[in-house]
Amino acid sequence: MIGVFSDVKEDRVMEDLSTRPAQEVLDDHLNLAENWGGEGGFERILEEDIRRNVSEEIVILINRGTFHGHEGVRQLAYMLGEELPEHRSFEYTYRAVEGRMAFLEWAYEDENVRVREGADSYLIENGKIVAQTIHYTVEQKQG
Repeated sequence: MIGVFSDVKEDRVMEDLSTRPAQEVLDDHLNLAENWGGEGGFERILEEDIRRNVSEEIVILINRGTFHGHEGVRQLAYMLGEELPEHRSFEYTYRAVEGRMAFLEWAYEDENVRVREGADSYLIENGKIVAQTIHYTVEQKQG
């Protein structure tokens, strides 16, 4: 009987995720991203974010190309991880959410690189990110 109850509870959790407003989805996504270099491990945090916040049909537009689905999210996350290898925390400088749309400006800095003006936009439907645009430029610091 316990197994049956666990399945019902899991279904309820998934249903709850689908009813979240855009603000809640964005907050969850950003809270998970804050821990990307932490003890939880990059891969585990990434997979939890994908499970909770990303549609299987997501389309991401970035100046490096167009990426699709969960595999595209993984590819971009690993690219970002290589560009910002110290995995420090991001500084979120501006957030706006209106209806299904969200916009984020962010910055990043570590010993070797900086991003002064990152910008992401999101389309969020049924508790998941279904489309995203990303723009940032990584600057190498002069030693």
